[in-house]
Amino acid sequence: MPRTVKDLIVEIRDKTELMVDLAYSAVLFDNEDIAEEVLELEEEVNELLNQLRIASILSARRIQDAEMVSSILQIAHSAHKISEAAGDIATLVLKGFKLSEEVVEQILLHSEETIVRATVSEDSELNGKTLGEVKLHTRTGMRVIAIKRGFEWIFDPKRDTKIYKGDVLFARGDISGVPEFFKIVECREIGEFKKPEIELEDLKIAVSILIDMKNLSELAVDLGYSSVIYYNEEVAHEVAFLENQIDELKYELQRWVVESGRHMKKSEDMKTLIALLEIAYSSELIADAAKGIAQIVLKKQEIHPIFKTAMEESDEVIVMLEVKDNSELAGKTLGETRVETKTGMHVVAIKRGNRWITRPTASTRIFAGDILIAKGTREGEQKLRELCSILELA
Repeated sequence: MPRTVKDLIVEIRDKTELMVDLAYSAVLFDNEDIAEEVLELEEEVNELLNQLRIASILSARRIQDAEMVSSILQIAHSAHKISEAAGDIATLVLKGFKLSEEVVEQILLHSEETIVRATVSEDSELNGKTLGEVKLHTRTGMRVIAIKRGFEWIFDPKRDTKIYKGDVLFARGDISGVPEFFKIVECREIGEFKKPEIELEDLKIAVSILIDMKNLSELAVDLGYSSVIYYNEEVAHEVAFLENQIDELKYELQRWVVESGRHMKKSEDMKTLIALLEIAYSSELIADAAKGIAQIVLKKQEIHPIFKTAMEESDEVIVMLEVKDNSELAGKTLGETRVETKTGMHVVAIKRGNRWITRPTASTRIFAGDILIAKGTREGEQKLRELCSILELA
């Protein structure tokens, strides 16, 4: 049965966003399984894009239709670029161009979130129960972002999603929750993850740049799609701003690699530098593709109604909300106000002036004037709006 344009668009968005998450994770943890999953997803996305192009062309019967279809084809082109860039990052792992242990340790030292892959064992308490029943997120701090069940993918599973033995769970969260996550899902102990104490000044510079590029490129993809969903020029301008930032970070990292390469003699060290360059290049391509999506809004192109309908019918929404003076959030941390618990909305980034705070944690303090970028359910959006609003005095 032919897929509708609407269904194709939703699945392409979900898979390209997942690919970016998994690609960075694969290279960070030198995990060939995750890298291979990214390449499999790339093939699936390419097939979906072919179907989308055919369906879009067939739907255009008049000149006006063709103009609106062109916006869908532009989004398809950008999604293809994102998919290819994520695939290139994952390919580094399969070709042996892995990051050195020192670089990985520094990334773990400065990163708050990671992504893991685990298979549900027959003895797991998850087997036959929903994520909500086991309270997996609450107990581990790890949020399941995708499930692979045989050849089927379940993206952004909800609390009522039932889990079965053999399911492959992809989850993201604080690295400290990984041991408990594997204990519940796979019924095995993997030991505690401890923050390394390594302090290498030169590496800290490169790692800081790399983390910023990773986080900002992921955010650019989220905001790029969001700018079109809401046809919001403000969000679209933020994507363009992020793309410029990532361009500057790429040049800075390239300069660091060239200077460091003069002093490195070991082949393993050179492989790390090549990996850093490739990640920087691919991250810039991802951000550039996100900007390509946002350009539809910036150039005031007419968007096909079917795209907006498709995205609005998605269970997940992305919102930008300003924290008002005297609101419940102002001056408190995300943990103190229990934002995610109360609203079901996950704050993915905070804009404070011209500075971005990506991957905020429970200890991140919120101030009046901050712009929160959050993802979650439509019901949760209204609850978060209330938390950001001015409190009514009794």
